[in-house]
Amino acid sequence: MKHVSKLLGLSLVAAALLLSACAKKPMRAPVDTTATGPGSTVNPDEIAMPGETINLENRDLGAAPDAANKSVVEPIYFALDRFAVAPAERPKLQNVLKWLQDNPGKNLVLVGHCDWRGTAEYNLGLGENRSNSVKRYLVSLGADAARLETLSKGSTEAKQGGSESEWAKDRRVDFIELVKQ
Repeated sequence: MKHVSKLLGLSLVAAALLLSACAKKPMRAPVDTTATGPGSTVNPDEIAMPGETINLENRDLGAAPDAANKSVVEPIYFALDRFAVAPAERPKLQNVLKWLQDNPGKNLVLVGHCDWRGTAEYNLGLGENRSNSVKRYLVSLGADAARLETLSKGSTEAKQGGSESEWAKDRRVDFIELVKQ
């Protein structure tokens, strides 16, 4: 009986050590999108990195929205591992506001994408942060938050391999018309 209690005690200690060694990964805090009402303001410099640039040298800046992804306005592109709306991309958001004004009965889904690098979990989080960042920025410009939904596709549609200029095209937020049934 003495050996059984020792064995039981040792197995409990071993189980406790084993469980403590397998601690969960820390969770990334979600982006707060609650402060998007009419009285709230967003300072663009607080959600963008100073000097942040996006390298899309091979992209046709005058091109129409991408027919493959059905974006109704030109996507917003992001630098590697960034989710703040870069100063160079901010003027495009005026086109989104115009689309919302021209289509009062329609809503948009802001779909965040990433390039293939990084884990699937990280890229889903980054895509979510990108779409939420664009939503916050649009609301700060006067868009109705109720007409904007967010979605992350992470790297599920990203092109693997290729060059940096090709990967830069995957780091974006698309604006997809929400079709209600």
